[in-house]
Amino acid sequence: MTDNDLLVSTEGRIGRLCLNRPEALNALTHEMVLGIEQALIDWRDDPAIDAVLILATGDRSFCAGGDIQLLYHSGLKSPEPGRRFWRDEYRMNALISTYPKPYIALKNGITMGGGVGVSAHGSHRIVTEKSMMAMPETSIGFIPDVGGTYLLSRAPGETGLYLGLTGARMNAADAIFAGFADDYVPSERLPDLVAALTNGTSPDDAVSGVAETAPDGKLEALQDKITQAFSRPDALGCVHELKRMAADGDDWAEKTGNMIARNSPFAVAATFAAIHKARELKTLEACLSLEYNFAYRAIAGHEFLEGIRAMVIDKDKTPNWKPETLEEVTATMVEDALAPLGEAEWKAA
Repeated sequence: MTDNDLLVSTEGRIGRLCLNRPEALNALTHEMVLGIEQALIDWRDDPAIDAVLILATGDRSFCAGGDIQLLYHSGLKSPEPGRRFWRDEYRMNALISTYPKPYIALKNGITMGGGVGVSAHGSHRIVTEKSMMAMPETSIGFIPDVGGTYLLSRAPGETGLYLGLTGARMNAADAIFAGFADDYVPSERLPDLVAALTNGTSPDDAVSGVAETAPDGKLEALQDKITQAFSRPDALGCVHELKRMAADGDDWAEKTGNMIARNSPFAVAATFAAIHKARELKTLEACLSLEYNFAYRAIAGHEFLEGIRAMVIDKDKTPNWKPETLEEVTATMVEDALAPLGEAEWKAA
């Protein structure tokens, strides 16, 4: 991390975290993760700080995720840097979720993957007309992490499976419906919100003073179709139902099936299983531990590095997935990928 990648400051009684890598869509480096965690620890018991505000430079991206290019290049040499990154990132995610002071996230712009992790576990999660949220990990041979399985497993109906298997994008209203955000604030009112917080207005009052009803989303109106397609015993069953719906002339089903078909079959199957497992887990920490089981193995495997190569490094968008089809993915393969790690398991502290 350069000195400017994460700007840590205080204004009034607010601790302020500013993600400052706009040229990289404010993607998180390991050093930024550690910097956020340290600032939160420093402010936790500081009587001069009443709340924490996290935002980002520019309005194109809040945070597009972790810096997967760095993970790729280090992962080609050794799995350990990636494992350390996730171990520390997930610990920071857990700290946000249990933070004793208000934690206000301004998700103005692209918010994916790691960007969800530094925002969606806070107490006040703000989206704007520029917000675009997604958990697109299956497109790079990975599963939704940073607590993504926790959020997706608790979304209405089968919405979480739809979002997790496809990587579909959410606008502000969709993010609120799915439980990834709380309030909609037009981006032009964000300076007013920041000023109110800095001047000592309580976060609840500051947000309510500028919040509006979000423009229409799509997810709520799609609930019947999502339920029909994703209430299946496994990912392959979902794909088969989407094909049947598409054969009956359902354009949404055809588009949704095509979105899944582009993703890693193994990651799709593992995501389905992980979200179902997360529904039985009571805490975010337990879901993070489950996600770490997968991540620990993924950085030493084929799919994740191949997915990053195809989508981010070479950008040929023709990944060589192994297995090539969902039919080839067995339940044992998925269970092994999510199985406990023993002494290597992730713990919040």
